[in-house]
Amino acid sequence: MAQEELWAVVMAGGSGTRFWPASRRARPKQFLPIAGSESMLAATVARLEGLVALERVLVVTSGELAPRVLECLPELPPDNVLVEPVGRNTAPCVALAALEVERRAPDAVQLVLPADHVIEPAEAFRASLEAAAAEARREPRLVTLGIRPTFPATGYGYIACGGELARHGDFDALEVERFVEKPDEARAREFLASGDFLWNAGIFVWTTDAILAALREHAPAVLEPLEAAGRSTELDAIYPELPALPIDVAVLERAAKRSVLPIDFGWNDVGSWTSLPEVAGVDGEANCSAGGGRLLAEGASGNVVYGPEGSLVALVGVKDLVVVRSGDAVLVCPKDQAQRVKDVVQRLEGESPDFL
Repeated sequence: MAQEELWAVVMAGGSGTRFWPASRRARPKQFLPIAGSESMLAATVARLEGLVALERVLVVTSGELAPRVLECLPELPPDNVLVEPVGRNTAPCVALAALEVERRAPDAVQLVLPADHVIEPAEAFRASLEAAAAEARREPRLVTLGIRPTFPATGYGYIACGGELARHGDFDALEVERFVEKPDEARAREFLASGDFLWNAGIFVWTTDAILAALREHAPAVLEPLEAAGRSTELDAIYPELPALPIDVAVLERAAKRSVLPIDFGWNDVGSWTSLPEVAGVDGEANCSAGGGRLLAEGASGNVVYGPEGSLVALVGVKDLVVVRSGDAVLVCPKDQAQRVKDVVQRLEGESPDFL
């Protein structure tokens, strides 16, 4: 049963540059069928079905992308699309949404989610959110979900866990000792071996009062201009001047009362093309094909291919490549160089912005 006090805030303003050329300014990663037949945004909202009614889902995005949101979510009330005049990282995004929820339902518990993660099974995810909401209601705490690490990842932030605070159903709520930025491999191995660290999933739960109080204490330069502007046209003028800070850095690293729920379900932030096999699967030759297109492989193995429905990519005698066909651009690179896609995007910004 959907819980009336629960509201969801879906952050959908990212540019998704690591997924170029499929991800473009007009249609970034969260609007693509990266891990299935529907957009990542639509899958994120569908994952909440039965827990949060659609009329209590807010999607924060840019003005340019707002029509895309309603294309992906045609039943979402248009007033539930909150537009950021410019992107200023997640702290202003969270503050903008928190003030809107306060106007509509001041006693609400907010679930704050990125639009571009792959999480399964959905039932386990909803159960964890219910437990996190119970922890947020227990006392004014900022609650986050932490993924139990399965390998020494260097691309994620970590959460150092303290003692148990409470238990909600099948979930323990632990004290957050500290947040740790992305480590090098040696430290990541130490974290994994200790058993005291979790990956920071970037999924948060808190009451409206708790997050606004924390923003007021730790990030007044973010909150106060937004409070003063309200819904007025002044938002366009003040938003570009807000500090461009992640909510973790602006608030969570400084707050006194923080809880984390360790989570075991499948989670992937799909951070680059090489993440696709983990969420889309592989064939008998360890090739991964996604996006709806067809892959024809002859003596080819370990490749990641993305192409739109109706397209064909043929690979002959190659291995460990990323091949992406999208519109007027094609990307080909070794898998171990996939992170350098951002370098291509940087060059295009100066040389050929029409391809972005």
